[in-house]
Amino acid sequence: MENLTKQEEDVMKCIWQLGRCAVKQIVDTMPEPRPPYTTVASVVNNLKRKNFVKAERDGKSYCYSPNIEESEYKRSFMTGFVRDYFKNSFKDMVTFFAKEEKLSEKDLRDIISEIENEN
Repeated sequence: MENLTKQEEDVMKCIWQLGRCAVKQIVDTMPEPRPPYTTVASVVNNLKRKNFVKAERDGKSYCYSPNIEESEYKRSFMTGFVRDYFKNSFKDMVTFFAKEEKLSEKDLRDIISEIENEN
């Protein structure tokens, strides 16, 4: 799966949140300062070309909906991130964040507890 630019991710998050939507709805959902309508429309066309969204004719305009689940994108993104930056080791990634103090000891215990409770 192709990675998205920051701008594409921001628009895609709105589409995942809204479901079926028009470009104007996407613009209205974005935080201030909102990008121009034409910019968002261009980004949506890029997402369509990359097969992240599908378009349906709705009168004179189009409605867009996600073609890829958010969880599917996150999984693909994180797998690539771990592969590219941590030699494909999730353990190395967690260790890195723990050493950088981005994860506390309590966070690590909570993660272990969640994993143990899922099995």
